[in-house]
Amino acid sequence: MECPYCGKTAEWCENKKVYGKNYGKSYMCYYCGRCGSYVGCHNNTKRPLGTMAKKNLRRKRINAHNAIDIVWKTGKMTRTDVYKLLKNYFEKEIHIGESNIKECEKIINFAEKLKRQFFS
Repeated sequence: MECPYCGKTAEWCENKKVYGKNYGKSYMCYYCGRCGSYVGCHNNTKRPLGTMAKKNLRRKRINAHNAIDIVWKTGKMTRTDVYKLLKNYFEKEIHIGESNIKECEKIINFAEKLKRQFFS
């Protein structure tokens, strides 16, 4: 995998390069030591969970996930239903792990609208 920031080949390695110890059941990732960007992999395969990201984008993605998760974890809507609404809103399939900062901000705003609409 190529790092989207510097264009160098990212190393497929255990995530202890990032965290200092292996974290989670699926601990393989692609990591660029030059940029500090990385992405975890599905079930220790070479299949990435999304796109490589630096710290600021990772933080936005975490915030977007948290905003969306609050909506479906109430039990008033299913996760599937929330993601269907997201798909309709964006007019495309949305994967937070592939979203850029602007898309994450839109996801967060959308989640806030959902909370006001369905849970006020």
